[in-house]
Amino acid sequence: MAITEETLKVRGMSCNHCKMAVEKALKNLPGVSGAEVDLAAATVKVTYDPGSTDREKITGAIDRAGYAVVE
Repeated sequence: MAITEETLKVRGMSCNHCKMAVEKALKNLPGVSGAEVDLAAATVKVTYDPGSTDREKITGAIDRAGYAVVE
């Protein structure tokens, strides 16, 4: 199983509630083994199995949580 780690820039996160919402949304995705938000940098580091999920599903989960990935 290959593990991929990717850091995404996320717009709209400003507090601990935002942090928890994004991390929870990502950790509920099959294949995601870790999600760590850095509020100061406005990023989330996602660790996942690319055989089970992909960037599109990850950005979709962030969108559904009410935040936006900045390309």
